[in-house]
Amino acid sequence: MYDIIGDVHGQAGMLKDLLRKMGYTAANGYFSHPSRKAVFVGDFINRGPQIKETIRIIRSMTENAAAYAILGNHEVNALFYTLLDKEGKHISKRWSRLRMDLNPTLAEFAGNKEKWNEQVQWMRSLPLFLELDGIRVVHACWQDENIRLLKEAFCENPKLKKKQLKLIGRNHNVLAKAFWETCKGIDFSLPKDLLIFDKEGCAHRSFRSRWWESPEGKTFEELSFESRFELPKYQIPKELVVAREPYPADAPIVFFGHYCMRNGSNRIKHNVCCLDSCVSRKGKLTAYRWSGEKSLLDENFVQ
Repeated sequence: MYDIIGDVHGQAGMLKDLLRKMGYTAANGYFSHPSRKAVFVGDFINRGPQIKETIRIIRSMTENAAAYAILGNHEVNALFYTLLDKEGKHISKRWSRLRMDLNPTLAEFAGNKEKWNEQVQWMRSLPLFLELDGIRVVHACWQDENIRLLKEAFCENPKLKKKQLKLIGRNHNVLAKAFWETCKGIDFSLPKDLLIFDKEGCAHRSFRSRWWESPEGKTFEELSFESRFELPKYQIPKELVVAREPYPADAPIVFFGHYCMRNGSNRIKHNVCCLDSCVSRKGKLTAYRWSGEKSLLDENFVQ
């Protein structure tokens, strides 16, 4: 059975404590459990104080069949940042701006470019999602049509080839949309005449939405998920609504991270679970111990 672990973001110390709390022991250079496997939902780099050690722990576990790991948007951003053209330039100015977020990770690998390139190659081998014996794991959003498109594009081979990344990075096609929604979620665009400011005075023209629910009949506030700014409490105009099917009540439990949940339950619905508990913002590191149940159980969360 599986222990699904939320966004770690370089908090290697907390990760070791959590693994030990769940009965994992370190031997031969990696953590393992006699009867269970860990599953990491992505976003293990950036922000925290021990990024290199975090990568080492997760990679050693995956390479020794003690864990699975998928890509988060932070790992995906690292892949695009390191993707250069024949002249050694970023394939788009958009990717050169990722340097600020990646600074903590790049700083830990400073002076050892070869080691960093090795980690990039490993990250490219990780999948964007997993289907494991009755559960689903994705970093930000599970939409059946998106998953179908990604399966077709990558032919069941999770390794992201440079050619595929360049195609996604340069184009706004259907595949690119499926790729970004899977690892970054579905952002809902605000009307052009509506501008929202957060507490720091930064303007926002979109917000993270509850992709597992239909937006029809909801207010902006009801549709938002873990937004760091207040949204209007009136109903979203019908002309702005793009219909989508809610996540089915009879579908397998889907586990994801990405959304910084400082407050509230990680159990969103009986089969929808967000495991990102804001570890990078003085929050907690959360896991769920799944043992075959079809509905989430509150007692199976570990922090």
